[in-house]
Amino acid sequence: MIGAYTTVITSAGTAGDVVERIRELPNVTEAHVVAGEFDVIAEIEADDVYGVQKTVSSGIGSLEGVGRTRTYVRLD
Repeated sequence: MIGAYTTVITSAGTAGDVVERIRELPNVTEAHVVAGEFDVIAEIEADDVYGVQKTVSSGIGSLEGVGRTRTYVRLD
């Protein structure tokens, strides 16, 4: 199992809507609106790195209101 965290910068005023849609995606175990450099952080768990990639690119990245994402693969 591969675990990762994806940070998301959203359009102004859309973080609440975006996090709700992210929570519905396959492989997303948690997602939260946060304060700081980015607006949302999501935890992803998939069978392999390609599952993480698909969740981020086809899932999170395709949502309206999502700007830039950054993904960090867990090493422990």
